Amino acid sequence: MRTSIATVSLSGSLTEKLTAASRAGFDGVEIFENDLLASPLAPEEIRARCADLGLGVDLYQPLRDIEAVPEEQFAHNLRRARHKFELMRRLGADTVLVCSSVSPQAIDDDALAAEHLTRLADLAAESGIRVAYEALAWGRHISTYDHAWRVVEAAGHPALGTCLDSFHILSRGCDPKGIEDIPGEKIFFLQLADAPLLAMDVLQWSRHYRCFPGQGGFDVAGLVRHVLRTGYAGPLSLEVFNDVFRQAEAGPTAVDARRSLLVLEEKVGLTEPPAPVVPTGVAFAELVTPDAEPVAEVLGALGFARTARHRSKPVDLWQQGEARILVNTGPTARRDGTTLAAIGLESPDPAAAARRAEALLAPVLPRRRAAEDASLEAVAAPDGTELFFCATDRPELPSWRADFADVPGAEPATAVTRVDHLALVQPWHHFDEATLFHRSVLGLSAQESVDVADPYGLLRSRAVTNADGTVRIALSVGAAPSDDTVHAQHIALATDDVVAAARRFRAAGGLPLPVPSNYYDDLAARFDLAEGELEAYRELGILYDRDAQGEFRHCYTRTVGRVFFELVQRDGGYRGYGASNAPVRLAAQHTARRLTGG
Repeated sequence: MRTSIATVSLSGSLTEKLTAASRAGFDGVEIFENDLLASPLAPEEIRARCADLGLGVDLYQPLRDIEAVPEEQFAHNLRRARHKFELMRRLGADTVLVCSSVSPQAIDDDALAAEHLTRLADLAAESGIRVAYEALAWGRHISTYDHAWRVVEAAGHPALGTCLDSFHILSRGCDPKGIEDIPGEKIFFLQLADAPLLAMDVLQWSRHYRCFPGQGGFDVAGLVRHVLRTGYAGPLSLEVFNDVFRQAEAGPTAVDARRSLLVLEEKVGLTEPPAPVVPTGVAFAELVTPDAEPVAEVLGALGFARTARHRSKPVDLWQQGEARILVNTGPTARRDGTTLAAIGLESPDPAAAARRAEALLAPVLPRRRAAEDASLEAVAAPDGTELFFCATDRPELPSWRADFADVPGAEPATAVTRVDHLALVQPWHHFDEATLFHRSVLGLSAQESVDVADPYGLLRSRAVTNADGTVRIALSVGAAPSDDTVHAQHIALATDDVVAAARRFRAAGGLPLPVPSNYYDDLAARFDLAEGELEAYRELGILYDRDAQGEFRHCYTRTVGRVFFELVQRDGGYRGYGASNAPVRLAAQHTARRLTGG
């Protein structure tokens, strides 16, 4: 099916929006009236620009407060519509969106609404234009899709149909199954948007918090299935009002939008892209640093040993158990310190995983490699993190490990068993995009979003994971986006005994993150801990959480550059990340930063 996007969904000038939509692979656009009015280009120039970009003008929108008004007002509305139809002729658009009236002058009279829409459709037909009538969720008298359809059906005009909008339908809790009672040829247009499930005024919800399908809580795919059963053959079009999207760069937003439709088309059975290949573990995490010494000190204190070195690049492999950290001091290192630049994901089929990623518009990354280096497929996540699909020491597939020469005599400790999870801080405008990316491209499942109190606002976090928890990635966006030291990336390391691991770390000269004594006073009040347990936690800076499934003990290192480490012990079926302790950790990191001046 054709895909389209409303220009209101993207930031920038109309020209920038059209270019972004074309490059992302859309077939057409809905031109929002405000974008046209603000453009220096004449309608004919916009039409030509769209043609050059391979875009159709699928809809012009909106005409507001048209129907069921006093006759004098309706005569004025027809005059306004006549001007818009002439403009649409010049623009090359053949369908106009008419929203149900919100005017205080609107009259609660379906027969009058049908009569006025018939007269409007007569005028539109003279110009070869169709009228798509849409029920706004906050319409004064007509606010549901089935009510709007009854009015359209009563009018019975061939140039008059309905426009269905997933937000207006699902935000009101309407049952979309009734859509199947509408003839497909009378559904002139379908607009799609998702949204988080919020309890707020529906107008504010609509104008500020819509998102692309798959990024919110609505069953958009279910609604589309109902629409397709009618025989609808028009575009799948995105109309998203979102404050973040309006400020973000148009190009990446358009790609994110197109990816959301690709995933939606897959869900409803319209397309069959390569199937998801869910990663089965973390092969490695790669740190890029201008100075390896501070990183080596922390890793050594944690019990890691430098077990291998890349044969042709300045990259060391530090290992303990199944946890592997690459330390890269090459020319890509940032001057502002250590960063978590890449993640190696164990994949049952690396090539198929890469094909899936490419089909869903993930940027494929070129690699500089020597002829003898293993061929690794890599794509970029929305935040720029490189994701490698790889195999580790599996005889049936080339292993990235073959690129490294062993370092004789390396003896890692045995406290850490593997990587428990990775925490990636997202740019403020990429959070929803990152969630959709990790769900659709990697096939991970998303847990509920969590808001955590930071001393300077709120930190929003959402984890994505595979079924058995061998891959866990916590995505977050901070309240203070300029504070990169506190809202840093981190690597959580699994251990069977966090007390022993923390003692070893401290004995080896490691600097744990100090935790205020007030935290432990509160911990004693909240939990009945075994004798000596609280004292050990207080001594070592260990935090504790418990839920119905199990227990969680964890502690943190100081931050090195833009990265810190966490030691994690999970007992029972605990699946969380100690969110109740996050405010204490964040406050402690702010304090440590002020004291060290770094």
